[in-house]
Amino acid sequence: MTTRAALTRTAVLTALTALTATLLAACGSTDPAPAPVPTPTSTPRAEATATATATATAGAPSPTLLVTDFGADTVTFVAPSRPGRAADLGSVRVGTAPYGLAVTPDGTAWVATAEGVAAVDTRTRTRTALVPHTTRTGPVTTGEYRGGGMGIALSPDGARAYVGVNVPGGNGTLEVVDTVTRTVVQVVPVGRRPFDVDVSADGRQVYVTDHDSFDVTTVDTATWATRRTEVAPYGTEGGLGSWLKPHYTAVRPSDGALLLPFEGERLAVVDPSTGRVTVEPMTADTHQHGVTAAPDGTLYIVGTGPIDPATDAGPSLTVRAPDGSERLVPLDGPHETVTLSPDARTAYVSGGFTREGGWDGLTVVDTATGSTSRLPVGHLPLAVVVLPDRP
Repeated sequence: MTTRAALTRTAVLTALTALTATLLAACGSTDPAPAPVPTPTSTPRAEATATATATATAGAPSPTLLVTDFGADTVTFVAPSRPGRAADLGSVRVGTAPYGLAVTPDGTAWVATAEGVAAVDTRTRTRTALVPHTTRTGPVTTGEYRGGGMGIALSPDGARAYVGVNVPGGNGTLEVVDTVTRTVVQVVPVGRRPFDVDVSADGRQVYVTDHDSFDVTTVDTATWATRRTEVAPYGTEGGLGSWLKPHYTAVRPSDGALLLPFEGERLAVVDPSTGRVTVEPMTADTHQHGVTAAPDGTLYIVGTGPIDPATDAGPSLTVRAPDGSERLVPLDGPHETVTLSPDARTAYVSGGFTREGGWDGLTVVDTATGSTSRLPVGHLPLAVVVLPDRP
């Protein structure tokens, strides 16, 4: 397993002496000119084929998935039918470069876009509202560094949507949307580029993962008071040019601890009541982004690929048991986020990517066997949800 100290020092020297286009294109940087929408570089949807079965047994009902098309202005409905194939159920225009996604039990999808927070009725498959951001984010653009909504989460009762809003060149905000009146009712300052938003089980706290400021902002939902916790197991050397920053967070079901993976080497465990950070070892040795926790505490963590191909491992999905043991499922190409089926037997890993190099589809993983299949879905799908069953 490699360490990252040398890589961080190299990133700092590169940033100070060259400020090259390569560094600006990496997820560690933050203030370049608006980037064009990336062009998919992997298997075209017409040629996507299954590598192994990863769906439920024959005859089982197919779930309906909803994905955000980060490379477009839509969300797409899809029903996996059999390995390597999916029924495209149509798309709905929601707003530029949709990012995060959350669904209330009544079937309303709330989508964070560059323009605002969209509400989509998933039964009629129509957009019913677009709540504009009240935070000033500059011109509406696309690409990795675009301003506007990023991570999003719902209160346990579905009455509020919490969206992290990126402000290019500065600190972001947490906008609180009343899902009944469909208005922004509170704006809370947070850190830079709020990749992810999570909520405690009791709804009393919201956790905003601030990528470019190396921290998590904890927000009290009764008073809107905030507390910043630095989460930087490699330190903050390199600043905006560093690769070694937090991306996504999972809330551990057993005790509410915040779990943030770094580089397939270190898992930062944050006690939200005290802000204390401890670090546990990991084994994937790859740059990591999306993470989610199953009800039993098993973690599923997306490895996007190596920082240094000469020393680091390729893309993977880490399956980490509550006792800390891990097994790795190799993935073909970069991915961004992971979502579980309600029974946790299937993981859906999005092929869209906040950096360049994403592709138009999902990898479907059988969590028991590790077998995979690739599904053509949307345009750079970033967030995925499994829609609730209809009576």
